[in-house]
Amino acid sequence: MADTSASPVREAAGVMQGSPLAAGTKSRRRLLRDTPAALILIAPVLVLFAIAVIYPLAETIRLSFWDIQGLRKPVFIGFGNYVRLFADAAFRNTLLTTLIFTIGTTVISVTIGWVLAMLCAFAPRQTLPFRVMIFAAFGISEAVSGYMWIGIYRPDAGGLLNSLIQLLGFPGFAHAWLGDANTALWALIIAASWSGVGLPLMLIFAAIQAIPKSVLEAAYMDGAKPVSTMRHIMMPLSMPGVRVAVFINLLTALRAFDIIYILTGGGPVRSTETVGYFMYRESMTQFKLGYGAAATVILLLAVLIVSIPAIIQRTAGAK
Repeated sequence: MADTSASPVREAAGVMQGSPLAAGTKSRRRLLRDTPAALILIAPVLVLFAIAVIYPLAETIRLSFWDIQGLRKPVFIGFGNYVRLFADAAFRNTLLTTLIFTIGTTVISVTIGWVLAMLCAFAPRQTLPFRVMIFAAFGISEAVSGYMWIGIYRPDAGGLLNSLIQLLGFPGFAHAWLGDANTALWALIIAASWSGVGLPLMLIFAAIQAIPKSVLEAAYMDGAKPVSTMRHIMMPLSMPGVRVAVFINLLTALRAFDIIYILTGGGPVRSTETVGYFMYRESMTQFKLGYGAAATVILLLAVLIVSIPAIIQRTAGAK
């Protein structure tokens, strides 16, 4: 009986089994075999995501093409709500207010968070309880911090800021900070920035802690001063944390609502009304659901535009 185990065909097949082509074929077969099980495992998550995100999003986009006011019969108007929005002077002012509020709170929050992270990094170990207190202070919710800032901005003698101004001997500078259209937006930005410092502080501090100790020790052995170490090593290497903090703060500021609702309610004379609050006003108090939905879609587009650089950077990093 002929022995076929050592035939050229079997030898060629043996060589092919170890080739990249054979490995790729095996990988594809394993992928096809595991796909049904993977789909079954992630199916509950996909269903929940569709119910919680996809359906509300699709419904909001659908409503934005209808004229829905109170109990009147809805009327399909296509892009009519979007045309009305950009012809509405109040909405255009809302866009400008949103831009100022978003940039202002992001710049102030990230800058303060960066400075505090540097100070915490250089602080001795004995100051750990104080550093924990600093981190914990910024974990307060926006609603609670909003009521705290109401007490600070109160126009009467009970307001902390006006009392401090009078104590320093400048009673003429006491002011109704939230009641004046010229100062309300900046007072709101300061309050929202204080609430938003915690996240940049933690992200940047984590980036600093990730710097290899050997790099800092080498700088110390070379005689680098603390200021030089901060400027030439810690600041450049903390940039990944800064970029993430800027991105998250931009998104948070764009959809801000709680602290605006508590401090100013969008006033006075709509001077602190952002797109998020405009959407709430039109949908929930004026009962213009289609008009408010169109504002929501524009806010969503703004969030997507802000997210694109981060998505591109993340995709490039994954490759």
